[in-house]
Parts: sequence; C-alpha cells; structure tokens
Amino acid sequence: LGPLERVYQEIAILKKLDHLNVVKLVEVKYCELQANGGVLGGCLPVMEVPTDKPFTEEQACIYFRDIVLGIEYLHFQKIIHRDIKPSNLLLGDDGHVKIADFGVSNEFKGSDAQLSSTAGTPAFMAPETLTDELQSFSGKALDVWAMGVTLYCFVFGKCPFTDEYILALHRRIRTQPVEFPDTPTISNDLKDLILRMLEKNPNTRITVPEIKLHPWVSKNGTAPLPLEEEHCTVVEVTEEEVQNSVKLIPSLSAMILVKAMLRKRSFSNPFEYLARKERSMSAPGKLLISMFQQVCKDDNFQ
Repeated sequence: LGPLERVYQEIAILKKLDHLNVVKLVEVKYCELQANGGVLGGCLPVMEVPTDKPFTEEQACIYFRDIVLGIEYLHFQKIIHRDIKPSNLLLGDDGHVKIADFGVSNEFKGSDAQLSSTAGTPAFMAPETLTDELQSFSGKALDVWAMGVTLYCFVFGKCPFTDEYILALHRRIRTQPVEFPDTPTISNDLKDLILRMLEKNPNTRITVPEIKLHPWVSKNGTAPLPLEEEHCTVVEVTEEEVQNSVKLIPSLSAMILVKAMLRKRSFSNPFEYLARKERSMSAPGKLLISMFQQVCKDDNFQ
C-alpha cells in the first residue's frame, strides 16, 4: 500500500473501534483528529524504553489489565494489532491506557488471522515470524507475545531480548530463554505469566482468555476482569461511513498531515514540531515536503 492508502486503512480501523482502552477516531476534519470526543494531543506513551525507572508491580498490573481488555476487544472485532509496545500505548487523562497506532494491523475473518508476513518492531516480534521457512502463524499469538515483551519492559525497563545487530537479535528471540534480572524483585506469579506469554511455541503460548484468569492479573480471583460479552460489542462500519470520515479533507497536503499525526501518535499541530526541526524552511510547502519524506521514511516506502 502507498502512503495515502495506509491513511485510509488506519482511519477505517480507527473509525470502527469504540472502547475505553483503544484510541477512537470520531472524524477527520480540517486536519484535527478528534478522539473519544476530545483531542488527544496531551496523551503520551505510557513508558519510553529503555528506562531506569520501571513501574512497580502494582502499577504495571493496573496498566496491563487495560491492555488485556483492549487486545481482547480488538480480537473480538477481528483485528490483529501486530505492533504492541509501550510507545504505542497512550496514557489518557482518565488514567487508562489506550492502544494506538494501527499502521500495520490486520483484519481477519474466522477465529484467527493466519499471517505469513512480518511486521512490527524487531524487539517485540514473536520467534515464529523470524524463521526462513515459508509458513503461516497465528495473529492472536503474535499480539500475546508482544504483550509479554511489553509487560517485561514495564517491570524491568528494558526488553527481554536485545542486540545491536538485527540478525543476532532474531537469533536471541528464537533461541534464548527469558532471563530475569536480580533487581527489581518480582513475584513468582508475574514471572510465571511472563514466561507463559513468551513461550517460543505459539501453539502452547497462553491465550488472552487465559491471561484474564491468571492469578497475577485477577489478583487471585479477587479482582476479575469483565467477561468478553460485558465490554465487547460488534461495531459495523460501512464503506460509505469510512469515506464520510475523511470527506472533509480538502487536499493531498491535508492527507499527509493526517498521516504524520497518526505516525507521531499526537493530535496536536504537526507544523509546530516540524517548524522547530526545520528552522531553515520558512515556506509551508517546504515543511510539507519534509513531512511527506518523514511519513514515507516511517512507513519504509521507497
């Protein structure tokens, strides 16, 4: 897909979603993205990785429960996110984590997506996607793996598998067991959950329904998460509604602006950021060219 097609794809997915723990796009109008009835310009990623200030286990549990519900909702809507990581999880003013950035997401039919291409951020990719053999793999299991890496980041401030060379990183993900630092100390229940989410074999990896029932998540059954039918409802969006969601965008330049804001996970004025970065560019057209180049770079377009 080209940059503009990607914009429509992301808008179509965002337009379909309506959940406390997922960013919702109401409409695109005059280059202002309105989400959940208000502008999300003040939202920041829940964590920047690496960090020397990871969350306490209690705080990590609060945020992780939001992620579980958000992912369950996405899977209910037959959407695989494919790029779950702390920087794609926005902390709203209401204190809840909201899943954002659907640039590499996949919609599927049936009970699960059977994917054959790699996507997402290298350190968060599941081992089954990093083999040379042509195969298909479960989309839901990919999201669970990335959730496991994210949870590890929450409590340790770094990814479980790291290497400066991409091929070496792939090898570590495929073959290296999960190791836990001596500090900070985490509970055995949390270690068990992380290990089950970072199970190399996707067929035996824990599933989202099982995660909801895990003692660490449910606090030994004293704080159960809502049932799927209690927080998930089918949202149908027609092609006409998708087109209407962007009909007020007047030009190619506005489409580029929308894409840039989606990529930066910010609904504030993108020119403000570029103006600081490109002080020597005084003309709006030059700013737009710079933005378009950045959009293409972010999406690996040639």
